[in-house]
Amino acid sequence: MLNDQELLRYSRQILLQHIDIDGQLRLKESRVLIVGLGGLGAPVALYLAAAGVGELHLADFDTVDLTNLQRQIIHDTDSVGMSKVDSAIKRLTAINPQIALVAHRAALDEDSLAAVVAGVDLVLDCSDNFSTREAVNAACVSAGKPLVSGAAIRLEGQLSVFDPRRAESPCYHCLYGHGSEAELTCSEAGVVGPLVGLVGSLQALEALKLLAGFGEPLVGRLLLIDALGTRFRELRVKRDPGCSVCGPKHA
Repeated sequence: MLNDQELLRYSRQILLQHIDIDGQLRLKESRVLIVGLGGLGAPVALYLAAAGVGELHLADFDTVDLTNLQRQIIHDTDSVGMSKVDSAIKRLTAINPQIALVAHRAALDEDSLAAVVAGVDLVLDCSDNFSTREAVNAACVSAGKPLVSGAAIRLEGQLSVFDPRRAESPCYHCLYGHGSEAELTCSEAGVVGPLVGLVGSLQALEALKLLAGFGEPLVGRLLLIDALGTRFRELRVKRDPGCSVCGPKHA
């Protein structure tokens, strides 16, 4: 049940008929893994904590750098040099002390990633490199857990939801294959802060929809964001029957 403080804290979203008490209880009982506490993971963690998701697993092996503060709004100047996980825990505890926060400060290898993914209800990929995204996708497909994936660089963003519980859903590998050897990072190509905030906020929204059970998630759809022209475009994405990750030979 929700106590009086929770009813008051979450009252504005409980008022929504799409969420109501039942949806809020589902959020309270949910466990979520956030991979990466940078530009995308910052708004994701802040909004999911504020919304009352009961248990957040925070995974990041990096420390806060001064160059992060232009966009990674969960951290502050006093956090420079601190573990990103510890910095995030400090901020999230101040926002909502009623939720549980689980720290993963070391890099997750194949076995530890599989174990963490198996123990949560949903995963948000907020990482900044292809190898991590591939590993997270494979773990989600193997465990049958939905994955909310976002990316942003320069002035362009992308967002999609991959849900192996749905037969028609593609996985990350269906869409991106083996990626590109020439993939750039924000430290090399640059990125504008509000863009990662926008993509991360949309990731948090998709997560709330999946967890509370309302709306239409971005399954089978890829949202493309052009920040330079403030334009949004949507592409349909089909499952690859020969996918080496989610295809029938690997199911």
